[in-house]
Amino acid sequence: MSRPLIGITAYFEAARWGDWVREAVVSPPSYAKAVIRAGGAPVVLPPLGPHAVDDYVRGLRGIVLAGGVELGADTYNGEQDEHVAEPQSHRDRFELAVARAAIRADVPILAISRGMHVLNVAQGGTLIPWLPEVLDSDRHAVPGAVHTIQVSVSSKLGKAVGDRIEVSAPHHQSVRRLGTGLLAVAWAEDQIVEGVELQGHRFGVGVQWHPERGEDNRLFDAFMEAAR
Repeated sequence: MSRPLIGITAYFEAARWGDWVREAVVSPPSYAKAVIRAGGAPVVLPPLGPHAVDDYVRGLRGIVLAGGVELGADTYNGEQDEHVAEPQSHRDRFELAVARAAIRADVPILAISRGMHVLNVAQGGTLIPWLPEVLDSDRHAVPGAVHTIQVSVSSKLGKAVGDRIEVSAPHHQSVRRLGTGLLAVAWAEDQIVEGVELQGHRFGVGVQWHPERGEDNRLFDAFMEAAR
């Protein structure tokens, strides 16, 4: 059986090789490795504009909306917080278009960290632009800190990972208002949303943490089963 082609969103960064410094399409290899472990064939998608997204979706069996810098507040009609880094508007536009095209086509989506925010905004939801300010604490932003997530057992996410999972997921933004058709299916102890699912979709799952890191590949396995 051939491996299903899985698109992974990426971003532009300056890269050096030899004496050359050029803008390059960058994607951490952990995403591609997780796709391969689950039985898929990864394809990196450069954020060159939304004109080709329908062609991407027609040719792919699944989409991974990868992590990265925070979304710009203009994508959900909010105000840019002074703490948030300058948004990558070209990537925001591209990924929102990819998410919407995949939703229309019922193509499986695994949305990770920033990707969960893209999925939410693509469906008309909003974000908390700077979570430490709202909570008066940076407990969700401490690198390497592990916390326990409660997961709905009836959800696709719960069926893949169980009702509780320990994750390390530093983040500064979070879901505020859920987008149309999205359900919260995982929460931190302070009730911050850590996982969402798109109702009526073959597989539309977003998580705040990074399941591509480490040895637990169960969520990618479930995603790949839907992609097949």
